[in-house]
Order: sequence, then C-alpha cells, then structure tokens
Amino acid sequence: MADSKDYYQLLGVTKTATADEIKKAYRKLALQYHPDRNKTKEGETKFKEVTKAYEVLSSVEKRQQYDQFGHAAFEGGAGQGGPFGGQPGGQYGPFTYTYSQNGQGPDMGGFSDPFDIFEQFFGGGSPFGQQRPRRAVYSLRISFSDAVHGVEKEVTINDKKQKIKVPAGVDQGSRIRFDAYDIVLEVTQDKKFGREGYDIVSEQELSYAQVALGVEIAVETINGEVKIRVPAGTQPNSLIRLSGRGVPRLRGGGHGDHYVKIKVVVPKKLSHKEKQLLEDLLKEESEPEKKSWF
Repeated sequence: MADSKDYYQLLGVTKTATADEIKKAYRKLALQYHPDRNKTKEGETKFKEVTKAYEVLSSVEKRQQYDQFGHAAFEGGAGQGGPFGGQPGGQYGPFTYTYSQNGQGPDMGGFSDPFDIFEQFFGGGSPFGQQRPRRAVYSLRISFSDAVHGVEKEVTINDKKQKIKVPAGVDQGSRIRFDAYDIVLEVTQDKKFGREGYDIVSEQELSYAQVALGVEIAVETINGEVKIRVPAGTQPNSLIRLSGRGVPRLRGGGHGDHYVKIKVVVPKKLSHKEKQLLEDLLKEESEPEKKSWF
C-alpha cells in the first residue's frame, strides 16, 4: 500500500485531532461526496477513501495501530474475521457493526442492519458496494381531517385486501413503512384550515366596529368550536394564538397551536344610517380639538 493516502490528510485533520473533530470532518466530507449527491466517479472514489479513513481513525485501537505502523497495520490477515481477528465486522461512518458467531446476523445495537442505519444518517444510499432489494412504494390519498386525526384505510395491494393504520399528525409526503412496502401519503387541502408543521392557521372576518370595540367570537378548530375574545383595537392581519389547539405530534409531546388571523372586511355597500354614522366619525376625527380659555 505504498501509494495509500494519509488518513489524516484525507479527512483534513491533524494527527492530534480529537474524536469529535474527526467525526465532524468525516460527516462534512461524506455528505459532500456521498453518491446520492455526487454522481461523479471521482466523488465515488473520494467517498470510499474518507469512509475508510474514518473507519480507522474513529477506533482508538485502530488509530494506535495506524499511528505506529501506518497502512502496514492493516495488510494481510484476510479471513481472520476482521482486521484484528475475532468478530467480523467494521465501521462505516459513526456506525459500528459486528456479526455474531451463531449466524444470526449483525449486532447493530438495536438496528436491524448497517444499511438501514446508513440510510437514516445520510438519507439514502449505502457505501457497502451492494444494492439491497428496493421496497415497493404505493401512494395513498387521504383527507386533511384524516391526516390530522388519524384513520384506518382498507386497501388492495397485489389482489390482497389489507388495513392500513395512518397515525394522527401525518402530513403531505409522510412515508409509512409496513412489512414489505412503503406508503407515501397525499393529503388534500382543506377550505377552512391551513397547516404549517403541527400548527393550524385559519382566518376570521370581522367588521371595523368589531375590531375597534372588541368582541367575543366563536372560532372553529380541528377539534370543535372555541370561544375567544378579540381585544379592542386589534389590527388587521393580527394573529391570535390558541395554545395546544393544533395537530397532534407524531411522536407524542402534545399538539401544535392554532393561529387565528384577523381580517377586517370593508363593506362595499352602506345603508343610509351606516353612511351617516361613518360621516359623523370622519368629521369627529378630522376636527381639531376645541381650545378652551379656562
């Protein structure tokens, strides 16, 4: 391996770099050269090089061996179950895996295999040089209300009827994994409610008199009607926050909020009395304050 590149130089760190510095350097480079983002041959080669460098330098034992013997520390020993004998396995990025001797597959510390972990870290693709069978993906359209509250749908896949349980809080593009396939959700828009993450936004039309004097109104939320007080002097496009009245969070932790946006409606036609009242108001506003000598 006389032509092997220095692992520290590949990651752009010094030989005194800490474990955190090495990890940060690797993550930056791996994201830059990952095959999903960099389609060039050079990018693929670079990705393999920095991954191999991190595999060595992120391990205390391997790093000591590399610092003492260089690349020679990892030559030979093939068929010994790993670079230093014992359990076969390795490390790709920050994820270590070992294969047990009983043939039960890799021990991933709670993860099923290194491919899944790498996909979670980088959002796709595996550096292991082999392709896993792609999962079938189906699209399912649900209503806004079903996405917010959750629903159970019966679908037919490969001529087989199945029930799909959609949890409360999903959104447009949410992906649900089942045994042998994935479901990507399409959520229809709602005429009354808008959605921003786990928050709900709705509009409430009020008259000039209502916002000027203040008023109590009934507001429709995703869980029913709620009465709120609009303070006197509320300005157009103001937002009134209803805490905890939004969408339930997928992984628990309560709900988002509901925001009511106040719209002031200017009438296009006025009755004779309304016109007279507004003219009196305009006159009152435009007249200078009367001065008093006392």
